[in-house]
Amino acid sequence: MHISTKLTVRAAAVLAVAALALTGCTTASQDGGGSTPGASQPAAFDPTTVAKDDALIALLPASVKDKATITVGSDTSYEPAEFLDKDGQTPIGYDVDFAKAIAATLGKKAEVQTADFSSILPKLGTVYDLGISSFTINPERSKAVNFVSYFNAGVLWAVQKGNPNGITMENLCGKKVGVQTGTVEEDPDVKDRSAKCVADGKPAIEIVSLKNQTDVTTRLVGGTIDAMSADTPIINNALAKTNGQLETLGSTYDAAQQGIAIAKDDVAFAQVIEKVMNKLIEDGTYTKILTTWNNTDGALTKAVLNPTAG
Repeated sequence: MHISTKLTVRAAAVLAVAALALTGCTTASQDGGGSTPGASQPAAFDPTTVAKDDALIALLPASVKDKATITVGSDTSYEPAEFLDKDGQTPIGYDVDFAKAIAATLGKKAEVQTADFSSILPKLGTVYDLGISSFTINPERSKAVNFVSYFNAGVLWAVQKGNPNGITMENLCGKKVGVQTGTVEEDPDVKDRSAKCVADGKPAIEIVSLKNQTDVTTRLVGGTIDAMSADTPIINNALAKTNGQLETLGSTYDAAQQGIAIAKDDVAFAQVIEKVMNKLIEDGTYTKILTTWNNTDGALTKAVLNPTAG
């Protein structure tokens, strides 16, 4: 549905304050930042602590073997998985650290490039070598790309603190719900919920789909949407970074594995990435990275190439 861009002066002011609380931007791809100004970030991951593995390097396909850099597409607006540091330019987060560790294992450097979430998968094999951006592994995506599982996350909702609009998971019809464009929260979850509303003779959910998750969070803090839905680590991080202005709605559901994406016709490279991730799990690098970003709850014990999609 069309979303009005007209705001009252009061709402605009609230949004401005919320934007500052979230690091300064409602257009993260342009202005950058995903953390609260002045808030400390974990120490930068040092890829030199990861030893290169000559045996794995020998398995690399020719298309990648001679490259000095692995190019990674990532939507850097999804804190704490992938977002921009306070300089508005440097990608950080646990997915970024995984990219660096993978590249180091293969004797290369990682170049994490900011991209719109929905544009990453179609550009694998041409623009990007890997897509690392909290991609939930589902049947539709698995038809288009190879996935190596590396993290487990569920779906969680949030509303303003105190839930002033009385939102429940049962009365979402006719409400404004924010999601990031291209996520499973947008489609199929909220889209299917809206369709059921219509089928039951109730108003459709007004789905506010935005490119950047930081913008969705800002809208909720400002009160221009009623609720938002995102992956569990993103909701938990938003609660921590908005200084008590949000709370969860309901409980986590639809826990699913997330995957590192590789072009569908690049099976050999996908097989190497599976081996690399399992090496990082076994040597403790994987756990160290997740511990740094307070997300060990989502850890897997084994990375799998093209696991059965939920």
